[in-house]
Amino acid sequence: MTEELFRKDSYLKECDADVTAVESQAVAVDRTVFYPLGGGQPGDTGSITWPAGNARIIDTRYGDSGQILHVVEDGAPLPPVGESVHLELDWDRRYRHMRMHTAMHLLGAVLRYGVTGGNISAEKSRLDFDMEDTVDKEAVAVAMQALVEADHPISCRWISEAELDTNPELVRTMSVQPPRGKGEVRLLEIVGVDLQPCGGTHLKSTAEVGKVRIGKVEKKGRRNRRVNIHLDD
Repeated sequence: MTEELFRKDSYLKECDADVTAVESQAVAVDRTVFYPLGGGQPGDTGSITWPAGNARIIDTRYGDSGQILHVVEDGAPLPPVGESVHLELDWDRRYRHMRMHTAMHLLGAVLRYGVTGGNISAEKSRLDFDMEDTVDKEAVAVAMQALVEADHPISCRWISEAELDTNPELVRTMSVQPPRGKGEVRLLEIVGVDLQPCGGTHLKSTAEVGKVRIGKVEKKGRRNRRVNIHLDD
């Protein structure tokens, strides 16, 4: 299994690692700062370098056996198993995903409905809510920005699966449950604002989110409202 350095510190931009497997156009290593596709957050991109070559990483995903695969461009050279490599993120893209993901938690804290879906990208992100009510875009934007400016600290901790079972209200997502099988579940806490299972990469403080704008609100069914958000830099 790949040691997931991004779980402990989302701000790590690079690391050294050893290649453990090569599959088609993908490389697995013993440790990585690259976040793999999951939870609505895209896989990281960046570069992999070793003494005899280098390649662009165009995606990061979990492999069938649970290891993290760094997918490189078609035709790019691949390091051999056992080689020592250097991994470096496209940091600007990752940091924007961190801001977006944290902003989505703030949106969910303002609109206290069950979440039926979501997606993150650098340009636009969305959450789908189990709701019939009309969304007041201006009021939501004001409430979210107030949470940003309040500079709430953000941290992660782990609880056992048994603890989660005794606190089912922590799970806001209706269609997807936190991954199980490892004995523990990672919680994201925005102090005084939000507490729920989440495996994504996040900021240290809500103030880092910056300026948030509510985009299009779409009616996707009688009980489904899709709310899009943007970051205005």
